Amino acid sequence: MARPRTYQVSEVARITGISVRALHHYDAIGLLVPKHRTEAGYRVYDQDDLLRLQHVLIGREQGLALEAIRRSLDDPSFDRAQALQAQKRQLQAHARRTDAMIRAVEAALAMIEEDQGGTMDVRQLFDGFDPAAYEAEAEERWGDTDPYRESAKRTKRYGIDDWRQIKDEQDAIYADAAGALQAGSAPDSVEAMDVAERHRVSIERWFYPCSPEMHTNLAEMWEADARFAENIDQHGAGLTRFLAAAVRANARRQAG
Repeated sequence: MARPRTYQVSEVARITGISVRALHHYDAIGLLVPKHRTEAGYRVYDQDDLLRLQHVLIGREQGLALEAIRRSLDDPSFDRAQALQAQKRQLQAHARRTDAMIRAVEAALAMIEEDQGGTMDVRQLFDGFDPAAYEAEAEERWGDTDPYRESAKRTKRYGIDDWRQIKDEQDAIYADAAGALQAGSAPDSVEAMDVAERHRVSIERWFYPCSPEMHTNLAEMWEADARFAENIDQHGAGLTRFLAAAVRANARRQAG
């Protein structure tokens, strides 16, 4: 049987584009510790190490903290195939949103270059940002409420940079929530509740006053409406249930 291929640190750096210094740092913090060494004491990586490194790099691209990635990888219940499938789904969802935003940029360029301001459907400018998802239904259900009126007043002033900032903020929150879920954190852990609180504060910052009680009502709506769950679960399988539970736990913490 052929001996499994191994790679020295300089080869891994050349193949992956990760610096030798970064690989040494990953070793020092226990994130990527090669199982083998040469007789001279040099690090030697095998295929399993490279698969672990790929998981680390994808997690970093998704905005996860190194410590969250390490805890996920070292969890006894970690299943690499399942983790790769979850990463694949998240990357596909991100690719769809990115494609939509590229079309939005192209629409903006067309408006500028071809002076289509009078004829173009300006909603094309916001493809991928999803700022007004289910807007007609929302108005029908909540149009007479103070939160809806406040949200409509605020968002009326927002431009493309505002919506981009909102999206980036929400994506970061969902990425951290997915990281906590993958790391095996409980919904009532401090880490998960802190992410839920960031979500509540983001709603207050951009849309309307959102008390912990109202936040809990929103969480119930996510779970009850498959469309909301599908949108949230794009960031991680099972994230809707996890985040909703974290929201309820955070509301209890705030009340206590």
